[in-house]
Amino acid sequence: MSRERYAAVIGWGMAVPSRVITNDELAQRIDTSDEWIRTRTGIRERRVASPGESTSTFATAAGREALAMAGVDATTIDTVIVATCTPDRPFPATACTVQANLNIPRATAFDLAAACSGFVYGLTVATSLIKSGVSRRLLLIGADIFTHYINWDDRNTCVLFGDGAGAVVLEATDQPFGLIASNLSADGNLEDLMAVDAGGTRMPLTAELLAEGRQYVYMNGREIFKHAVREMSDSAMQVVQAAGLTIDDIALVIPHQANVRIIDAVARRLEIPPERVMINLDRYGNTSAASIPIALYEAAQQGRIGSGDYVLVTAFGGGLTWGSGVVRWGRPAQ
Repeated sequence: MSRERYAAVIGWGMAVPSRVITNDELAQRIDTSDEWIRTRTGIRERRVASPGESTSTFATAAGREALAMAGVDATTIDTVIVATCTPDRPFPATACTVQANLNIPRATAFDLAAACSGFVYGLTVATSLIKSGVSRRLLLIGADIFTHYINWDDRNTCVLFGDGAGAVVLEATDQPFGLIASNLSADGNLEDLMAVDAGGTRMPLTAELLAEGRQYVYMNGREIFKHAVREMSDSAMQVVQAAGLTIDDIALVIPHQANVRIIDAVARRLEIPPERVMINLDRYGNTSAASIPIALYEAAQQGRIGSGDYVLVTAFGGGLTWGSGVVRWGRPAQ
């Protein structure tokens, strides 16, 4: 009788640009202030990619650190997934670039686009590949350079986003570690609440569209807030129940780092105290698909989660997409 397969997290890494833009710097350019941004978003500063840096730059660096922490050779990775909505190019997949950069031979490589929910979606897909036996050892990366899609004169969006990447190495095991349960969903009827219109096949870029600023991200903040709080909290409660746990069993909640008001509202609905909620958006802003793996990395490095702990991840993004997962953290004993 075959034993059930799981996908344990055995290594993690992160990478962010060295360039920091503070709220005070933004206030020199647009009609805003540090206080206005902090009180509405919780963000103090963000990391911004410099010319010559691309999504694969940070995805590669984060992946390299995750491999080193896992103590595995790149040649043993059989699948590379990059969750991103800001790829280096329309094609080939940024995952192929990362595979080449890390000298991972002939591994399956593909991108996954679910906006800010990308890492949670990717974790579910990656775990499914391992559970089914298609993959044995997998590199999953969440990476985005959202500031390339920002109109720096629009204070409603330019204050929110930053750039970076986070990565995990997943390995097959017969012990119950890794993603224990997940819950994913989407509502394409609400796709226009947050989007970038121009640049795809529906609306190829033209000089006229560029002049209109249609290449920049836009969002309906009020509606996004309402949907994010409801869907993240409902999804989180459902996945905890599906895992056979209660919220008291969760060592740490790692929500998508978009806005501290959203995070606080979700925590209240989950009835979980602030000390069991990870927040680092004050230093990075919203890094889209990178936000949860970056926060996972920092939580692990700070000792806020340890082997055997149950971690709840929950995200919401354009699409609209959302999802949650319960992860049993750490590497199984050999």
